[in-house]
Amino acid sequence: MTDRTLEGKVAIVTGASRGIGRAIAERLAADGARVVITARSAEGAEGAAAGLPGAGHLGVSCDVTDAAAVDALIKRVEGDLGSLDILVNNAGITRDNIMVRLGDDDWDQVLDTNLKGAFLMVRAAARGMMKRRAGRIINITSIVGLTGNRGQVNYAASKAGLVGLTKSVAKELASRNVLCNAVAPGFIETDMTSELTDAARESLQEQIALGRLGAAEDVAGVVRFLAGADASYITGQVIVVDGGMVV
Repeated sequence: MTDRTLEGKVAIVTGASRGIGRAIAERLAADGARVVITARSAEGAEGAAAGLPGAGHLGVSCDVTDAAAVDALIKRVEGDLGSLDILVNNAGITRDNIMVRLGDDDWDQVLDTNLKGAFLMVRAAARGMMKRRAGRIINITSIVGLTGNRGQVNYAASKAGLVGLTKSVAKELASRNVLCNAVAPGFIETDMTSELTDAARESLQEQIALGRLGAAEDVAGVVRFLAGADASYITGQVIVVDGGMVV
């Protein structure tokens, strides 16, 4: 069966006021889903939601590290929109430094947002998905969660944790037809990479088989696939979107 539309589906994309998250929200909305964008800033979330194609989207301020706030978000979405069909855990932060100079707060904040936040969202969303015997959970990890990276011990650990979370959740929820997969982007053109020097960019591109950085839309396309009917026999997998950087 070919899935050509997400009409009637409801999706949450966390941390989607800009960058990869926003591209994912735009792609899901373009294919008919009603999308709930979350961000720490209500203004940022609402502005991003207002710019999505189609109608019925919401922008909501939510701290994904706060269990009560997450539970309230899921309750609101299911109450106002009727269901939650797709959850994309994209919210993430970095606090980079070499390990011996990494502060406790830098470790805690990154693990809390990137890993605990995803866990809290999955736990809250899974209840309704299990009752409806349908749902897609897609976690945005990173190639550094597979390879490690200098100066990113905290970030790499959080993203590696997402891989373990994804595979465990997939096994727990498969009997209820709730699928859980992860997407691991490589170096993608975002606000962060726009600050790279020409020399740093060239060095990165030399490590990538395709010889270029990816676009946020490249990641969004894979998320869209995993959210649709064509991915109905895929769960517990990590799809790497890195232009052949890690082979």
